[in-house]
Amino acid sequence: MSEPLKLVLASQSASRRAMLDAAGVPFEAQPAMVDEDAAKAALGAIPPRDLADALAELKALKVSQRNPQALVLGSDSLAVLDDGTILSKPRDRAQAAEHLAMMSGKRHDLVSAAVIAEGGRPVWRHVDKARMFVRPLSYGFIEAYLDAEWPAISGCVGCYRIEGPGVQLFSRVEGSQFTVLGMPLLPLLGYLRERQVLGA
Repeated sequence: MSEPLKLVLASQSASRRAMLDAAGVPFEAQPAMVDEDAAKAALGAIPPRDLADALAELKALKVSQRNPQALVLGSDSLAVLDDGTILSKPRDRAQAAEHLAMMSGKRHDLVSAAVIAEGGRPVWRHVDKARMFVRPLSYGFIEAYLDAEWPAISGCVGCYRIEGPGVQLFSRVEGSQFTVLGMPLLPLLGYLRERQVLGA
């Protein structure tokens, strides 16, 4: 009987690791070490959905080169304001405060992409979007929030962990909680069942 396929998560994201752990998915995590700013510059002005997909693929392919026999999962999330502005991860606390002020009282889209590579080529992909409605945020709330959450949110687009105090930023959310956490989990689980990483 052949060995079951191994799943490698090309990320050190705590929320993505927690999702897979909670779902009972066996995996190991390896950092992709991708320079996202350089990759975005090289990709140029493409739609956010395509950008998230391309970054997820880049991460999956990079780690797949080191693990050719495994299924390698790359994922990426982008926060996109109504005017098309894409928010990257904040470089410091001051920029996090700017991002929160920009989102205050407005809607933004959170785009999450997942790509699985095998043998150095992509074999599966899925992109999903959640609609995030941020309530009006006072200066005092933003400062108190950052006192509590910085630097834990420094690696989070949108400056929030919705599974924690970040949920207080929102008046409404439309879409999958898993997409908000950074990965379209249900379609991913379906593919892992197809590939017999999980039992059917």
